[in-house]
Amino acid sequence: MLLATFKLCAGSSYRHMRNMKGLRQQAVMAIGQELNRRALGDPTPSAWINQVRRRSSLLGSRLEETLYSDQELAYLRQGEEAMQKALGILSNQEGWKKESQQDNGDKVMSKVVPDVGKVFRLEVVVDQPMERLYEELVERMEAMGEWNPSVKEIKVLQKIGKDTVITHELAAEAAGNLVGPRDFVSVRCAKRRGSTCVLAGMATEFGNMPEQKGVIRAEHGPTCMVLHPLAGTPSKTKLTWLLSIDLKGWLPKSIINQVLSQTQVDFANHLRKRLESYPASEARC
Repeated sequence: MLLATFKLCAGSSYRHMRNMKGLRQQAVMAIGQELNRRALGDPTPSAWINQVRRRSSLLGSRLEETLYSDQELAYLRQGEEAMQKALGILSNQEGWKKESQQDNGDKVMSKVVPDVGKVFRLEVVVDQPMERLYEELVERMEAMGEWNPSVKEIKVLQKIGKDTVITHELAAEAAGNLVGPRDFVSVRCAKRRGSTCVLAGMATEFGNMPEQKGVIRAEHGPTCMVLHPLAGTPSKTKLTWLLSIDLKGWLPKSIINQVLSQTQVDFANHLRKRLESYPASEARC
């Protein structure tokens, strides 16, 4: 069985079979399953089985890349780049200035980052477990327009792999209509690192979503939300949101700063109301 499986995998490397993605997937899966079966049947798996299992895992990761087009790989890399840049900004604790602080402890800070511009940082504690926030912000992303007045609509244009999507977001007017309609096309990715979940994104281009008449195409810079259980109280979640946006158009900086800061405060309030109104069991319906 194992010899036949290796022949199947080797055959998938021939030129006339390179585009048979299903065959490559089946080969790698079959090798892994056969090796696991043999390892489980032997309380002390031999060294060669362990070695081949490691190599088959490496082969699987390499073949995974061949399942995507060049454009899809570019989106995946862009999502990872957004995450690394955003986390890098958050990790630097110097230079943050307080914009506002609410009675409930919610606070917004800002700083100017070279090559990025002014960014805003929201820090809040939500009286809900992290899984519930993940469900609402990631799994039910397209429903955000139902509870966040700043968003008219979010659509997932393309899903790439298990944790990366291309989205189109239509934002509502703000500041008494001084800030007109804006839309965003972004690559977003969600990844878990231990007990922490990171949702990151940045502006991208998507051929099937050109600029729309009467709507200014704005851009997200590297942005992210970091979710993790509150220390000592896992039923609550610490949410940190780094916001970086270029609204485009001719807008005074004072208005931009006011709009973005208030957007974060309002988001936290609307999110809490949503989570209280729709318990997890109802949200899944």
